[in-house]
Amino acid sequence: MGMKRLLLRFCSFYLVVSLHLTSAAVIPAKRFVAPFNRTSFPSDFIFGAASAAYQIEGRARQGGRGASIWDTFTHKHPDQVVKNADLCEDLDGQGYYLREKIADHSTGDVAVDFYHRYKSDIGLLKEVGMQAFRFSISWSRILPYGKVSKGVNPEGIKFYNNVINELISKGLTPFVTLFHWDTPQGIEDEYGGFMSSKIAKDYGEYVDVCFKEFGDRVKHWITLNEPLSYSMNGYASGTFAPGRCSSYVGNCTKGDSATEPYIVAHNLLLAHATAVKLYRQKYQKTQKGKIGITLVTHWFVPKIKTPLGLGAPQKALDFFLGWFLDPITYGDYPASMRANVGGRLPKFTPEQKKLVKGSIDFLGMNYYTTQYASPMLSVPRVNLSYTTDGHIDMTTQKDGKPIGTPTALSWLYIYPRGIYDLMLYLKQKYKNPPIYITENGMADANNSTLPLKQALKDDMRIRYYEGHLWFLSKAIKAGANVKGHFAWSFLDDYEWDAGFTVRFGITFVDYKNGLKRYFKKSAYWYNKFLLK
Repeated sequence: MGMKRLLLRFCSFYLVVSLHLTSAAVIPAKRFVAPFNRTSFPSDFIFGAASAAYQIEGRARQGGRGASIWDTFTHKHPDQVVKNADLCEDLDGQGYYLREKIADHSTGDVAVDFYHRYKSDIGLLKEVGMQAFRFSISWSRILPYGKVSKGVNPEGIKFYNNVINELISKGLTPFVTLFHWDTPQGIEDEYGGFMSSKIAKDYGEYVDVCFKEFGDRVKHWITLNEPLSYSMNGYASGTFAPGRCSSYVGNCTKGDSATEPYIVAHNLLLAHATAVKLYRQKYQKTQKGKIGITLVTHWFVPKIKTPLGLGAPQKALDFFLGWFLDPITYGDYPASMRANVGGRLPKFTPEQKKLVKGSIDFLGMNYYTTQYASPMLSVPRVNLSYTTDGHIDMTTQKDGKPIGTPTALSWLYIYPRGIYDLMLYLKQKYKNPPIYITENGMADANNSTLPLKQALKDDMRIRYYEGHLWFLSKAIKAGANVKGHFAWSFLDDYEWDAGFTVRFGITFVDYKNGLKRYFKKSAYWYNKFLLK
């Protein structure tokens, strides 16, 4: 899952979209018009499930794979030697390291072992009735040191060929994400990864290998997953790899929360556009595929109904979704970002504007939840950070009442209406691009004391998907150009800084018993919904 611990989650479009807001999170059954199932969507609408390499693959140090920044982050950040072996592990004889930024002190070294179980997992996906599988390629499994000049890993090429071929043999469409946050440690060490403009060249060479090796079968490419999450959590709050932030923001030894997120985001956009240009010029005509990007947002609603309060969600949205989608659609960052951030916000050259503008064939959109937004009562003048530059406060409560039904994550409340409002906002504001909901889901707590039979009863997840799909079908009827929906996630997996403390899957992974897979009740619901 992509959107973990986002500190800025806010978007509303009150001037264009009429918000008939309710505080209800789960849609009562009586509101569904029978039958509500696969036939409620266009015949060419794609239903699938999603994943990411570091979260599911495992085999982190085998098969020729090089280290990524997430390997380093989960093992060695911060570099504090401790004596409590219950909270740490010996790495290559170098001593014990506390992994205090991961909730359960775990790593993705094994994850859920998709590397060895991909055939059976794809078989389960087919059994549920899904039509597509979104997965990411580990950059360092293809290029162990991040650069073509330092060698291509044939074992990595073989593995992804096997996954793609297995999907196609089962009648499933591969949607491939080229970058899901796992920057090779080699280029992070060499020049700072996405802190440097040098990365556009290395990223371009990496995706060139992928297009060449897999593009004859892959027809849906996603350049980046959630550049917002990567920039903000990795460089403003320091909660994600590479764990950089200002000392006044969090527990980081290096970083600048006021400048680095903007530099990284700028370089991500240029890397994305470089990949799109390469694909369109060199491969698209013969391979006949499409290429896009996956962005993330919560839907945000006004907390107060004053003029400033009503304007807060839209202004905040500029810092959130517009940060990336404005340059892609219009060629530059939102004016409100220029006003608030000033010289800390990089500028596009005329050539870069031309490169970035129009650089998607489709838009991937990740949506999980909704929050309230309101103007900050006191705007910071010192200790600046991307997380406060929007001058917006966010909350899940209003008048002591939650915005929706709570889940196992403090930021994720169930609010299906938000996906409808977001789709209509994209229709109005961003020229109604073809959209795939590339992630959508909710978390349960990983309660190891629950009997297996009880752990498989995820009725709340069924209600989550039922409500969101109902509102998504309504958005399509209202003219939103939505082409598909991917559940996050098919398997329980390694959830970044949450480790294994939460479960998003419609398939249960038994961490105590050899990683065995069991369908949850939601998987059977999906099977029935898809009329399989």
